[in-house]
Amino acid sequence: MSERRRLQRILVTNDDGVRAPGLMLLEEIARGFAEEVWVVAPETNHSGAGHSLTLRRPLRIRRLSERHFAVDGTPTDCVLLALQHIIRQPVDLVLSGINHGSNLGDDVTYSGTIAAAMEATLLGVPAIALSQACRDRDPVKWRTAATYAPEVIARLLLAPPGRDVLVNVNFPDVDPEAVCGIAVTRQGKRKIGDELVERLDPRGEPYVWIGALRQEESGGEGTDIAAVASGWVSVTPIHMDMTHYASLPTLGRLFEDVSFASAAKRVQKVGDRKAVSTNASTASGGRVAE
Repeated sequence: MSERRRLQRILVTNDDGVRAPGLMLLEEIARGFAEEVWVVAPETNHSGAGHSLTLRRPLRIRRLSERHFAVDGTPTDCVLLALQHIIRQPVDLVLSGINHGSNLGDDVTYSGTIAAAMEATLLGVPAIALSQACRDRDPVKWRTAATYAPEVIARLLLAPPGRDVLVNVNFPDVDPEAVCGIAVTRQGKRKIGDELVERLDPRGEPYVWIGALRQEESGGEGTDIAAVASGWVSVTPIHMDMTHYASLPTLGRLFEDVSFASAAKRVQKVGDRKAVSTNASTASGGRVAE
């Protein structure tokens, strides 16, 4: 594909940490699409952080170079700080990844990589999350992501996703020459974290590891899981609106006979009783229990 849209400014982030090889690769790829590439990523690995914000302590921002920053927080923190505090100029695109490991099916609800893209989407900036599938003990095939990510990004920039939509891209665990192609897919179904391993520490106190064993994967034809398992690059649009619209009519019928007038009367009666009790207690010099 020869046509390539050129942007002014791209933010690159991840959940594996600011020193992760996938982040460095994605930064290099991003330079082919923008005049400025900014990197704002977690100081340490935050895999599985989900869409979490740090609210009960201050965040430290460490400047590594002119456009490179490390944040001692979550991927969501990084995107929020980057877009609203660090860069201080409009950002055209956020790229999150390239994750060490796939983000397929229900992984998206746990993934810090996806969460970073979600935060960008909520802030009105188009976002793409990218992940490289791999097996635990095998070398990661970064060359596959390096080969196909530029093509995927270039095509997505020709028709950016709509409002409240991010794109989840997964590269299969095969060499670039063995990739079957690029498939647009729907989200499959698989659950991570079902392997709970209990052990004892040197003091004899128990602790638990949450492992990565997955339940049986129910991908099926047309899913991201099936595509990546078959050697395809999967491209999945994810919508931020999680409303299950098919359930609205049923739920509506369940609650259609609820009278707001009668509910308001019940609230008023409770309020009247409390007022009477308060007045009586005050008149007798007593204290009112809250």
